[in-house]
Amino acid sequence: MRSLRFLASVGLLAVSLACGSNESRPVPAAPAAPAVDAATAGTVTATVTFEGAVPAPDMIVLTGDPKCVSENGAPQRAEEKLVVGDHQALQNVFVYVKDGLGNIAFPIPTEPVVLDQDKCRYTPRVVGVRVGQPLQVRNSDPLLHNVRSNGVINQAFNKSTPIEGMKFEHTFATKEVMVPFKCDVHGWMTAYVGVLDHPYFGTTAPDGKVVLGNLPPGTYTIEAWHESLGTKTQQVTIGAKESKDVSFTFSR
Repeated sequence: MRSLRFLASVGLLAVSLACGSNESRPVPAAPAAPAVDAATAGTVTATVTFEGAVPAPDMIVLTGDPKCVSENGAPQRAEEKLVVGDHQALQNVFVYVKDGLGNIAFPIPTEPVVLDQDKCRYTPRVVGVRVGQPLQVRNSDPLLHNVRSNGVINQAFNKSTPIEGMKFEHTFATKEVMVPFKCDVHGWMTAYVGVLDHPYFGTTAPDGKVVLGNLPPGTYTIEAWHESLGTKTQQVTIGAKESKDVSFTFSR
């Protein structure tokens, strides 16, 4: 009798252990990617200039759409493919960190970047947005436009914006430098969107500068992209709380 009771106890223990072996156990979470330490971050300031005589811009004839003439107050205007300011400062150059960031984590902004159709032109002409961040495209003109995105890595799309004040949002799935935008109704309307998975980018202002702040110490490849003059790269190393200047010179 005692032997039977012992065997029964052993059996129950075995069943209990077997059942326990099937219980789900918590899987250790993957270590979070490191964030930027603002206490040691530095800055890279890029200056972009144009070398040589600045060619006269081609003129865009707007008379094909009387409403574009009305919005601009003139039948034509200068194109913006090559815009050079004081001291040969080159505008509309997209400057960004191309390489060197490793696996640092960057929160994705929820505030949209705005690309406006205004006075029969895209404003700004060159802009950057994060992967997963909304790009808001809006029509500020009292006339018909459309938005054709010719992404190669990201999926292309074509949407109509026929009404003044109309807008829509789009998010890009992966990084791509650059994504061209066109308006098929007005063939001269062009814009370029740089899509990146980090926040270190900008477009040169009238002074030809872009400041890449809050960069962790490290060695980086910085690229400057221009729609008709191509790309140039430089490597720069910054230490803790260090500031460095880099310069890019483009010519025809």
